[in-house]
Amino acid sequence: MTTTLPNFVYSVEVEQALHSSKPLVALESTVITHGLPYPKNLELALGMEATIHAEGACPATIAILDGSIHVGLTKNQMEKLVQEKNVRKISHRDFATAIVKKEFGGTTVAGTLFVANKAGIKVFATGGIGGVHPHSNFDISADLSALSQTPMIVVCAGAKAILDLPATLEVLETKGVPVIGYQTNEFPAFYSSGSGLPVSARLDSPEEIVEFALSHWLLGFQSAVLVTLPPPAASAISAQKINSAIEQAQQEAEEKNIHGQALTPYLLSRLTKLTNGATLKTNIDLLLNNAHLAAHIACTLSRTESTFN
Repeated sequence: MTTTLPNFVYSVEVEQALHSSKPLVALESTVITHGLPYPKNLELALGMEATIHAEGACPATIAILDGSIHVGLTKNQMEKLVQEKNVRKISHRDFATAIVKKEFGGTTVAGTLFVANKAGIKVFATGGIGGVHPHSNFDISADLSALSQTPMIVVCAGAKAILDLPATLEVLETKGVPVIGYQTNEFPAFYSSGSGLPVSARLDSPEEIVEFALSHWLLGFQSAVLVTLPPPAASAISAQKINSAIEQAQQEAEEKNIHGQALTPYLLSRLTKLTNGATLKTNIDLLLNNAHLAAHIACTLSRTESTFN
């Protein structure tokens, strides 16, 4: 059942899914507002929703339109969002600003976690989480705090490769967030299959993931369970190739004094150019792959919970 909250607008499909306890998968919107160029962003958004539908679950893309928090978008709303010129990147601190100014906004991982949790959605698919930026102990994504405070299964390809991955994993450990490797013992490096860093546990099926998450929450823990899935082998990029491109992009960003919320979109755009589009293809493929797994997990979670009701 939907919870009545100020400024929340539910799509008809999402509202029906919540009333009928149909499995739902939350989707963020910064990947389409700030991460990918048009029309690739629209194609990807629709593709992720189609992937989730095909597995028997309901997608809930979350975004802000004209100051209202939308849980689920129609195709027309999606087209309007991706073509809007002034779109705010929405993390926790930005909701009130966007509401008061009646802005458009793409929700980050942290922003999407907040809205999905309020809406009663328990599974979320994204690309890569934010984390600790290299060369700055103070530039830490709000995603990490949000993950530590929100009981949700989050499917991703690890943290964005432009980040300090060892430091990001240390913060997740400190905050008590379990990092699961799906059919892998290694933490994925977003564009690459492995980082050489271990996950806290390996699980090999959606059933095991659901059992783990429910056990975690029944103990009273309130953190997310972070499920990491390597990018598809056919589009994964070698660590040596991507690291060289990342180093060049970061150096250019430093020279241009690009920091804060503007840094990640800049770096992702430069990587696309420096790798002749390879990172864009990998990004799209892993997002579709993550949506597929998240839909399976959502369906499994729904079946498991129904046996106790």
